[in-house]
Amino acid sequence: MFATPIPAAPYVHRAVMLGHSVQGRPIWAFEVGDPRSRRRILVVGCIHGNEPAGVAIADALARGRAVAGADLWIVPDLNPDGVAADTRQNADHVDLNRNFPWQWRPLGPPGSTFYSGPRALSEPESRLAQRLVLRVRPQVSIWFHQHLDAVDESGGAVRIERRFASLVHMPLRRLTRYPGSATGWENRTLPGTTSFVVELPAGRLSNKRVAIFTRAIRSLAAPG
Repeated sequence: MFATPIPAAPYVHRAVMLGHSVQGRPIWAFEVGDPRSRRRILVVGCIHGNEPAGVAIADALARGRAVAGADLWIVPDLNPDGVAADTRQNADHVDLNRNFPWQWRPLGPPGSTFYSGPRALSEPESRLAQRLVLRVRPQVSIWFHQHLDAVDESGGAVRIERRFASLVHMPLRRLTRYPGSATGWENRTLPGTTSFVVELPAGRLSNKRVAIFTRAIRSLAAPG
């Protein structure tokens, strides 16, 4: 259920509970910016529970000020059960980044690293993400992962991916594309938009690095 905006118009700064994980943990999104803007940016801090470094970036964005002329949607943690258990998968032992509809196929067995679930969108977490994307229809989506220390050329506009890589001082590489990925589904479902993966380095990010990433996202969000 989407909450009523609280801050003064035209900008909002609100929390939205998207739903719950398999084990009943709430999954939150934060909207920061101008809801009337067509310049909509989605940031997902964590989809694999043992790759949580992006949560710090998402949290910083959610606490920060609005970007003039843009609307940021931020999901710090799409897989809270996996984060709690320090597992890549959710509580159903499904790799959520193999559970989206684009080119989905069975990958198994259950509990294996890339288990894709019994069917596409079998998991509540991936269904929540799908509904949010289709409602917001972001122009740019950034999905944080670990531990490859690179920006992935994920199939959207390479100029946007290259610009972001330059802003955060990371190489741009074309990584392996997997069936059922969130970015693959988004790029095919919303033509003309760009969804890409940022593979952070292993471990926790320093405050300085968090600030670099938040500035880069805000720069990418700014119109013009």
